Amino acid sequence: MSGTRKVFASAKQVAELAGVSRSAVSRTFTPGASVSQETRRRVVEAAERLGYHVNHLARGLMRETTGIVCLAVADSDTPYQGKMLRALTQHLRDAGKVAMVFNTSGPAHHVEEALRQTLNYRADATVVLSGTPPQSLIRTCLDNGQRLVLINRDDRLVGPHNIGNNNAAAAEAALHVLLRAGCRRPALVSSAAGTPSLLAREQAFVAAAAREGVEVIVWRQGSTGYNVGADAARHLFAGRQRPDGAFCVTDLIACGFLDVARTEFGLAVPEQLCVIGFDDIEQAGWASYGLTTFAPPIEQIAATVVDLVMGSGENDENRRIVFDAPMVWRSTVRPG
Repeated sequence: MSGTRKVFASAKQVAELAGVSRSAVSRTFTPGASVSQETRRRVVEAAERLGYHVNHLARGLMRETTGIVCLAVADSDTPYQGKMLRALTQHLRDAGKVAMVFNTSGPAHHVEEALRQTLNYRADATVVLSGTPPQSLIRTCLDNGQRLVLINRDDRLVGPHNIGNNNAAAAEAALHVLLRAGCRRPALVSSAAGTPSLLAREQAFVAAAAREGVEVIVWRQGSTGYNVGADAARHLFAGRQRPDGAFCVTDLIACGFLDVARTEFGLAVPEQLCVIGFDDIEQAGWASYGLTTFAPPIEQIAATVVDLVMGSGENDENRRIVFDAPMVWRSTVRPG
C-alpha cells in the first residue's frame, strides 16, 4: 500500500521460519563463524523470503569496533575534494569499512555538530579533510578514543596522524619555473581562507622570490574557488603593473584567472602570461585550459589513510607523512 512504512524483518522472525535458534542466524551472517551447511541453507532461504538484512550498525554498537569511518569534509562539491572523497570511500570499502561523510562547510557550529556526530555513531576513526575544525573539537575526538587522521592541516597535537603535501617544495618549484620562462612580475593568487596548505604555498612562493630578489604581487581575497581567480585577473590586469606570470594556489582559482585574462584582456597564454596551478583536477587537463600544475598522489594518500585507520603501521603513534606533488607540464608555461 502506498505511503505505508516498510517494517524490516528481524533475526527472530528468520530463526522461526528457518526452524533454528537466534544464535544460528547470527552465526550464519558472521564471517568465519561455525555453522553447518544445512543450517546456513535454511537461514539464507528464510532471510531471502522475509527480505532480512543484517543491521551492521546495531552489531557494531555491541562490539569494540563498528567498522564506521567518518569523513569530515568542507567544499565537497569542488573537483579536488570530490576526487579525494571518491578515492577514500573506494579504499575504505575495499578494506571492509563503511564511510560516513559529514559536510563541515558553513558556520563554526555546523563543524562542531558534524564532529560530535562522529562520536554518536561510535566511529572507529575520523578523517578530517577540512582546515576549519578547531583543535578543541579534534581533542574531543581523541579523548573519546577515536583514531584520527588529519589531511592538509598543521596541527601539532599528540595523538592524530597528519598527512599533507609538500606545499613548500611545489611553491618554490613554481617560482623557479616562472623565472626560467622569463617572467619578471610574478603574482601569487590565493583566497582569504587561510587554510594551512594554502598559506604554506603562499609563504614558500614569496620567500623563494625574496631569495631571488624578485617582488611578488600578492592577491588574497574571497573564498577559494573559480571566482577568486576571475576577480584577481580583473583587478591585476586593470592596473599599471600587470603580472606576466602567476602561481594560483589551486587549479580552480587558476581556471578563473586564465578565463578572464584571455577573454576580457586578450592576453595570449603562454606568450604573454604564464600560469601554474595546484591540484591537477580534471579540468586542468581540458584542451581549453591545458594548465601546468602540481598533482598530489591522491590514490597513494587514500591508501595511506586506510592503513592508518586500520592501525597497520609499525609505528602507530602520531605519524606525520608528507607526499611530494610532482609537476604536470602542460601548455600554460613557456619552456625555460
